Formats: sequence, structure tokens, C-alpha cells
Amino acid sequence: MFAYLAKKLGRAVLTLWIAVSITFLLLRLLPSDPTLLVVEGDMTPEMQEGLREQYGLDKPLGVQYLLYLGQLLTGNLGTSFRQLMPVGDILLDRLPWTLLLAGSAFVLTILIGIPLGVYAAVGRGRFIDKAVQFLGVTSNAVFIPGLAMLLLVIGGSVLGWFPIGGAIDPDTRGLAAYLSLFQHLALPLFTLVLVQIGPYALTLRTNMIEVLGEDYVKSARSRGFSERRTVWRHALRNAILPALTLMGLQLGALIGGAVLTETVFAYPGVGRLIFDAVQQLDYPLLQGAFVMLAVTVILANLLTDTVSMLLNPRIRS
Repeated sequence: MFAYLAKKLGRAVLTLWIAVSITFLLLRLLPSDPTLLVVEGDMTPEMQEGLREQYGLDKPLGVQYLLYLGQLLTGNLGTSFRQLMPVGDILLDRLPWTLLLAGSAFVLTILIGIPLGVYAAVGRGRFIDKAVQFLGVTSNAVFIPGLAMLLLVIGGSVLGWFPIGGAIDPDTRGLAAYLSLFQHLALPLFTLVLVQIGPYALTLRTNMIEVLGEDYVKSARSRGFSERRTVWRHALRNAILPALTLMGLQLGALIGGAVLTETVFAYPGVGRLIFDAVQQLDYPLLQGAFVMLAVTVILANLLTDTVSMLLNPRIRS
């Protein structure tokens, strides 16, 4: 077991290094000079060169890369070009909002997707089964910003049920603050759940159909176990493992969807921060945000592999 975890951890570190390297190189290929956006107004060539020297942009690309890796190893994500603040402090201020959105979407997808997948498998060929299959195919084809804009127009502008931006109304306290938080979260949360739930429920349905035909399920029925106990205790326990792995793999897509959704709904998370940093060519802020998101996805996948190993004896052996 420890050898398995060590191997997975080594791959996680390698994946993180590749993600960091690609991010560093891609940002350096942008056809603009970020020092032109650091301060307002005109800058003399001497001022511009001084800023380039201050941020290390005057050094060769290889030197910049080594200096950046050295900073990362010490936990230093650099200083924002635009906000002139440590990148780590800026990200920690925005991260809770993204974790709230993505975490809520992850939990709701599991809580709703499991019953949908189970009932679709048990009622194979019926309406619920056809509905889950349609949802699974449609969810894969949905363009997240397009769906977000549709919900924003209908739920926010036409019906006026939900706010059209932000995360919470200012100067709210107590129960009113929680209500405001839920109202602002509803539309972006529904967007992510609707996109994620289809593939998850469809995968679980397929696994359940296969498991329900296994000998041990037939044996449980022959021993007089109720259909409910047979399905939810015996069949689901084995069918849920591949679906759990899928959710871990989809977490990257969930984080990416959160970035797009936050931009549409002006939600103050890391995604909106990335959108603003791209416009401002804020290299350190972009690099820090991508590193934080990469670490989050890699850790989630590592956790998924560990849980799958603990639940499945075949993986442990």
C-alpha cells in the first residue's frame, strides 16, 4: 500500500512540475510587455527598464525560470504587478469563494447523481432511464458560459429571482447575510451542477446495470434480501467505485468550469481574478493562480486514488 501511495505521490509531483513549467512558458509568449500596465500614465524608457529589472524580466528566460522555481520552493508566489501585493495574500482572499462554489457543486453532484444513476439502472428502459441518458449526452455538449448567460438572463434579469453578480450584499448580518450568500451562489452553482451531473449519473447507471447482473447480486436476492437492500447495499458499493474515480478526474473540469462561471456572474473567486489578471498581463498573479488550481486538482485526484484503494481490495493487492 505504501509503495502504491509513494508512486502516486511521485507522479503528482511530476505533474505539478510540468503544469508549472508550461504555465511559465505560455505566459512568457504573450505578445505584450506587462511593465507598460504597471503604472498609469506615460513612462520613460528608463522607468520601463527599471521596472523590468525590478521584476526580473530583463534576465534570460532560463534564468527567470530557475528563479521562479526557487521562489516556489520557498512558498513565495511573487508580487502582483498591478496590485503591488504578495500574490499569496491575494489568492487566499479569493480562494474561499471558489472553494465554496466548486465544493458545493461537487457535493450536490454526488448527492443528486447517485440516486439518478441507481434509479435509471433499476428502471432500465423507463422514463427515468431515458431522461438520465439524455441528460448525460446533453451535459457533455453544453457550453458553460452560454448556459451561464442563459440562466443569468432568465433568473436574474427577466424573473428577477436572483442577483446578477457578486457573492453577498454589503452591510448584511446574521440570517440576512446567509440568505444573500445563497441567492448569489444559486445561479453559478446550478450551472456547474447541471454540467457535471449528467456524465456522473450516466456512468453510475452503466456500472449499476453491469453489477446487477453479477452472481453475488442474484445470490442476495435468492436469500430473501429485499430489493432495496440488494441494490443500495450490495450493488451500489461496487458500482460506485468507477463513478468515484470519474468524479476525481472531472474535478479539473469542475475547477475550469468554475473559472468560466465566476467570470460570467462576476463572482469574486479565483476565476474572476484570473480573468482580470489576463487583461492586465499580471504574470505573478496568473502564475500563482494556476499553481494553486493545479495543486488543488492534483491533491483531489490523489485523494480519490487513495479512497478507491481503501474501498477496493483488488487495488491494494
